[in-house]
Amino acid sequence: PTSTKLTNHSHFKQEYNPRKPETMDKDIPLYDLATQDYHVLEEMISKNPSLITKKDSNDRFLIHWGALRGRELLVEELLKKAPEQLEATDDTNATPLVLATLGGHLGTVRLLLAKGASIDHRNWQGHSSLQYACSKGHTEVAKFLVEQGANVNVVDGRNDTPLHRVASQGRLEILKFLLEHGARADIVNAEGNTALHLACEDEQNSCALLLVEHGASGTVQNKEEKTPLDLAKPGLRRNLKTKLGIGDE
Repeated sequence: PTSTKLTNHSHFKQEYNPRKPETMDKDIPLYDLATQDYHVLEEMISKNPSLITKKDSNDRFLIHWGALRGRELLVEELLKKAPEQLEATDDTNATPLVLATLGGHLGTVRLLLAKGASIDHRNWQGHSSLQYACSKGHTEVAKFLVEQGANVNVVDGRNDTPLHRVASQGRLEILKFLLEHGARADIVNAEGNTALHLACEDEQNSCALLLVEHGASGTVQNKEEKTPLDLAKPGLRRNLKTKLGIGDE
């Protein structure tokens, strides 16, 4: 599998001295092109239509970079010229929708879904748009995806759900929203951990208590035979036991 990670593109750090618009040519990296003024880009594309279908070393088209940067108008125009790129994947199997979500760009996410983008498409690690919105804390994007029918219990390659992600990071608002929209608190990941295990281990007390209020078990064992209560610090453990109706031994 490729080593290119969605969250760690080393080429973002490459130095590049932008040339003036009139001297720009087809050799400019696509990720730089996506930052240019829309009208400049429009003129460049009209002179060199192959920019639309050109792929870079990440197997990305201009639309991928436009989506990642939230260039809504650019993405819309590119789809008019190359509608087949709506579901085009890069070398991590990410679509424009996955990248727009990763960037937290609600307008671009709305546009792509309105055009028919697959809402539950997953990249090579099994990460869906909803999982990225949750892990990056893009609350409004996450809510919109759920409202549009995204699978709230989708699992990635490690069997983590969106609930696992927000519970471990303390994203209480998204956690509450997911639980209210069908997220299951009992799903275990590759290590046998539920979302409550992770909340307890990472000392996300408010998330842990909310999970218990929504039926999460404090006594299920992971692969190391640890329960969420085992992983909780003493203060949280007492509060969880009170909510669970478990007395001290």
